[in-house]
Amino acid sequence: MITAIIADDEDLPRKDLRRMLQEHWPELTIVAECEHGADALEAIHTHHPDIAFLDIRMPGMTGLDVAHATKGQCHAVFTTAYDQYALDAFAAGAIDYLLKPIAAQRLNEAITRLKERMKAAQPAPDLTQLMSELDKRIRSNQPERIRWISASVGDTIKMFAVDKILFFTSDEKYTRVVSQQDEAHVRKPLKELMEGLDPDVFWQIHRGTVVRADAIARAHRDEMGRYSVELHGSPEKLKVSQAYAWRFKPM
Repeated sequence: MITAIIADDEDLPRKDLRRMLQEHWPELTIVAECEHGADALEAIHTHHPDIAFLDIRMPGMTGLDVAHATKGQCHAVFTTAYDQYALDAFAAGAIDYLLKPIAAQRLNEAITRLKERMKAAQPAPDLTQLMSELDKRIRSNQPERIRWISASVGDTIKMFAVDKILFFTSDEKYTRVVSQQDEAHVRKPLKELMEGLDPDVFWQIHRGTVVRADAIARAHRDEMGRYSVELHGSPEKLKVSQAYAWRFKPM
């Protein structure tokens, strides 16, 4: 039995891809559908699928991040609505991509290649260099970064310079914003805030936690292998989910 996961932060493309796979590859078993990169990473660790269909541009942890963190564990097929990210290496077959909206013919081509690789028991290729190049292209096309965050506290508006913020955490319908001197809650969900944050500066370490990388003082691993981090300028310890533990593996 060949298994796969689908990861896309938009409901319609995710459902469309599942429907098309059921039609064109009925013997393929979809073991998980994921809305975020973190969910996809956890699903890969849990289900050990043969294939991961990954949307390149997901907030926070992109499809490229997931593929990098799980390289060699499964074959990656990237989906994208942006044709400029489809490098020559895609067409050459070094890696598969599906341009959204997905065409049936293009999906069948990808399925044929995947079946050939499965039949030949080919290991998932090392895509580190290609993903690095793709990642650079994506970063260069990101929307303008957030520089300031304003939070209403009663009759007061608190202003936080993004370069002074230590971490963000999801708090029900709000997002908690914490700097070294102050904190507040904003109504914008963490997922939306992450779209305006530089992922090289702010690391997602949990589904509901994003931390400034240079604010991390040290990471601790307990007897169960679970990580937590301490920050410069804050007494709080932040939990790291298994999906992001790879960030803290010794080099």
